[in-house]
Amino acid sequence: MAGAAAQDDAEQLLHLKLAFLAGEPPACILALARYALPLAVKIATAPKVYGRQNSTYTTTIFKRIISEVELSSDIVIDALYEEFAQRMLSKAKDSLLNKTNHIYKEISFLSSTHDNVSSSLISVVARLSCSSNMLEGDTGCSLWPSSLFLSEFILSYPEIFSTKCCFELGSGVGLVGICLNYVGASKVILTDGDTSTLTNMKENMELNNVCIKLEDFEELKESKNKVECKYLSWEEASESDLRGYQPDIVLGADIVYDPVCVPHLVRVLSMLLRRDSKQGEVNRKSGDELEMDGPVAYIATVVRNAETFNCFAKAAADAKLSAINIGSSTAPSNFLPYMLSYDRSSVQLLKITLSS
Repeated sequence: MAGAAAQDDAEQLLHLKLAFLAGEPPACILALARYALPLAVKIATAPKVYGRQNSTYTTTIFKRIISEVELSSDIVIDALYEEFAQRMLSKAKDSLLNKTNHIYKEISFLSSTHDNVSSSLISVVARLSCSSNMLEGDTGCSLWPSSLFLSEFILSYPEIFSTKCCFELGSGVGLVGICLNYVGASKVILTDGDTSTLTNMKENMELNNVCIKLEDFEELKESKNKVECKYLSWEEASESDLRGYQPDIVLGADIVYDPVCVPHLVRVLSMLLRRDSKQGEVNRKSGDELEMDGPVAYIATVVRNAETFNCFAKAAADAKLSAINIGSSTAPSNFLPYMLSYDRSSVQLLKITLSS
C-alpha cells in the first residue's frame, strides 16, 4: 500500500510539473495541486521548473498556490514567499523590457504504457514560444487543441508518417512538425501565410534542435534539410509553386476557420493531393481508415461555426475531395493526461483524399 501511495504521489507531482511547464491555466494548475499539497510547494520552489516561463504567469501561479496553502491552514515556507518576491521583480523587469507578449511552454508527451512514474516516461518534449494573448490577433503563435490532437495522432500511429514526405498547412508554432520529425518522416515542410508566425516557427524549430532553413521558395525545393519552413499564401499559391514537393501526407490543424479562406484552402489541398503517378502504399492493415493508396490529408479541426464547416464540406465535395471523419475509429492515445484544459472530444479528424 505504501508503494502504491508513493507512486500516486510521484504521478501527481509529475503531472503538476508538466502542466506548469505547458503553461496550463492557473485554475488547472490549482486543480492538480489540490491533490498533492504540500507537493505543490515543492514544484513552486524548484527553480529549474520555471526558469524560462513568462514572469506574469509564474507570479500568478505562486500567488494562487500561496493562497491555497494559507486557506488549508498549512504553513507557507519562507522559500515560497521569497520566490514569489523574485517573480514579482522579474515581472516588473520584463514589463520595462516589453518581454511579456510571449510565453514559453514545454509540451511533454507521456509514454502510453508504463509501470512506474519517472522522467523516462516522457517520449518527446516540444519547447515552444507561444502568444500570451491570442485575443490581440496573434493567433498563429497560439497553441490550439487541434494541434495537440494531431500531434497525439502522429505519435499514436508513427508507421503512417515514418519515411513519408509530410506537408503541413498553417503550421503555427510548429508542434506538429516537431512530432513528425520525432517519428521519422523523411521530409517535413511547414508552411504559414503570416511572416511573424513563420519567424516564430523557425525559432521554435531551432529551440528544439531541429535543422531547418527559412529561405527563398525555389531554394527550399533543393534543400537537403529534413525540416523546412516556408511562406505560403493560399490565395497566391500556384500549381507550379507546389509541383516540386509531391507530399505523401498533407496535414493541418484548425485551418477551417474563415469562410473567405475556404475556397483557397480547398484549391491548395486539391493541388497537393493530385499526383500524376504514384505507386499505392499501405501503412496499416487493421482498418480502411488508415490505408493509403496515394496522397492523403489529415485535418484536425474544432467545429466552432457550423456554417463555416458546412461551407468547407461543400467546397471539398465540389472539388471532388472525399472527406470523412475518422476521429472516433482511430482515436489517438492520451499522451497529455495532465493538460486539463485540453478537450480532445471537441476535435474532429478528417481524412481527405481525391475522389476516384
